[in-house]
Amino acid sequence: MPRRLALAALALVAPLAGAAGLAFAQTAAPPATTPLKAADGKTIGEAGFRAANGGVLIDVKVSGLTPGWHGMHLHAVGDCSDAKFEKAGGHINHAGDHKMAHGLLNPDGPDFGDLPNIYVAADGTGQAQAFTTLVSWNTTAQGAHMGLKDADGSAIVIHAAPDDQRSQPIGGAGDRVACGVIK
Repeated sequence: MPRRLALAALALVAPLAGAAGLAFAQTAAPPATTPLKAADGKTIGEAGFRAANGGVLIDVKVSGLTPGWHGMHLHAVGDCSDAKFEKAGGHINHAGDHKMAHGLLNPDGPDFGDLPNIYVAADGTGQAQAFTTLVSWNTTAQGAHMGLKDADGSAIVIHAAPDDQRSQPIGGAGDRVACGVIK
């Protein structure tokens, strides 16, 4: 059976007043949010998640990052306790029978953790919204989907550089600069 790819994403650029009191684009706040922390433990933004139409809608807002494009991925473990965020593990499906090649533009991918890049403006602020049907919000995997809220949770990670959406293992996105736990 051919693998059906269903991922839609929209990245928006909008200056923010600051990391405190971030408001999401929807009229109501997402049902689940997580702070995004930098390596020094400082909160630099927030990610919101809501189950929607067989997938997950993700809203991300940041401040204090370097200007330009940054890779953004869903990682397998809900642990952002180390400064390099390595305890978050690899992308959400880099284990078992679900291993796929990295990259939204890769003909052999994408893996379930792939998301579009987020753009950060000259003032260090940025926001993005992405919808993916490659994961589910539920605590258990559903068919080919991986659940974000499984026993060890998941993490959303922002990288130092843009993801080229093709090359392995992470599209050249570089170091992990922000992390948020999804439980």
